[in-house]
Amino acid sequence: MPNIDDVKHFLHDRGIAVLEFVERTPNSEAAARAVGCSVAEIAKSILFIVGGGTPVVVVTSGDVKVKSSKLKQAMGFTGKARLPEADEVIRFTGYAPGGVCPFLLPKGLRVLVDASMRRFPVVYAAAGNEHSAVPVTVDQLLEITAGIEVTVCD
Repeated sequence: MPNIDDVKHFLHDRGIAVLEFVERTPNSEAAARAVGCSVAEIAKSILFIVGGGTPVVVVTSGDVKVKSSKLKQAMGFTGKARLPEADEVIRFTGYAPGGVCPFLLPKGLRVLVDASMRRFPVVYAAAGNEHSAVPVTVDQLLEITAGIEVTVCD
């Protein structure tokens, strides 16, 4: 399981610094308070289990909700899209809920980056724990995660 030091090293090699806070940042509201930005500028990473059990991480703005119909359409799946249990989050992402980071995810785990974040020049993603944030552009997110840009939120 990657930790914040792994993420720091990984991003340092790309010229990106990790911000660390005393206060906890386990959700978009708390992260926005710690960073000093709007909730919308927080890039939340959410794991979904889609169709017959396929995990996918959606990175989207903190002020929007993922629409399961749009998520299934973007992935070309039918069936249900559900939020996982805490143990599934750890098993599929390597991170605990509240600190899911879009970086250093297991190989093969699909990452979808929602276009809602294009409203901002910089967004803030978690760095692998409940006390961190990483300022990145959407283009950096796409490049570093090998993610696919989609519109899965209203």
